[in-house]
Amino acid sequence: MSTHGEKQITVVDENGNEQLCEVLFTFQSEEFGKSYVLYYPMSSEQDDDEEIEIHASAFVESDNGEDGELQPIETEEEWDMIEEMLNTFLDEEEA
Repeated sequence: MSTHGEKQITVVDENGNEQLCEVLFTFQSEEFGKSYVLYYPMSSEQDDDEEIEIHASAFVESDNGEDGELQPIETEEEWDMIEEMLNTFLDEEEA
């Protein structure tokens, strides 16, 4: 993963395809001892009415602080915590 400013990242899929994504938000979990990033693919074809697919990954920052590595979410407990954080974030955005 590489960063493009504060709010955009490039994600490389298992086939080596790069996709520019917009970062929704990041947070740290003391419970799991990890940082997480929630993001969605940027698409020129996206309408405001269209639902976006939000992705979540654990995030390990590199030593130089510029690039980092996305890792898959490993447990159901992590997914539950991420879903709760996302719901809180979306509720705050609507208010």
